[in-house]
Amino acid sequence: MRTQVLVLAKEPVPGRVKTRLCPPCTPDQAAALAYAAIEDTLDAVDGSSARWRTLVADGALRPRTKWRLVPQSTGDLDVRLAHAFSRTAEPGTATLLIGMDTPQATPALLDEAAKAAEVADAALGLAEDGGWWALTLRDPAHADLLRGIPTSRPDTGERTLRRLRATGLSVVDLPVLRDVDTAADAMEVARQCPDGRFAAAVAKCLG
Repeated sequence: MRTQVLVLAKEPVPGRVKTRLCPPCTPDQAAALAYAAIEDTLDAVDGSSARWRTLVADGALRPRTKWRLVPQSTGDLDVRLAHAFSRTAEPGTATLLIGMDTPQATPALLDEAAKAAEVADAALGLAEDGGWWALTLRDPAHADLLRGIPTSRPDTGERTLRRLRATGLSVVDLPVLRDVDTAADAMEVARQCPDGRFAAAVAKCLG
């Protein structure tokens, strides 16, 4: 089945991104970590077998060659997530949405998440903090189910999983990953992807 990948990302402006890294990071350092995380994530998508690639941007982000750029909608995160799926839907094409907080995701892992649409209606990758890092939908119209689910909570991922299954969708469980929110998160994730931009930025900012 054909699959497209969406990356939901925020322009790495000091004071607007990764504020929970401060301290020990300065706002400039936190923005540098966010930039590196975005770039590593885009590298992983470029290395995957995705048919189309779309950057769903909050702020002034420049798409790479062969990428589409779609601005994020206004509203709470649940609304912006649903809009990202509906705005980019392609006939006969599954959609995988990921964020910018898991630079350790590899092309192989993204392909695993995408191929889940061949055997199930959805695939969900939970995050260690209780959210989720990836969602694949065979039919992007099902993203309307995300509306009304509170985000940035310890039970966001489980609520999302229950909502999908309660609607009758079959769901594949993807590996659980750690989001980058705090300095401890950044250090651990950097150890998981030591050769990327993110690890280099962590070494420079956090030692």
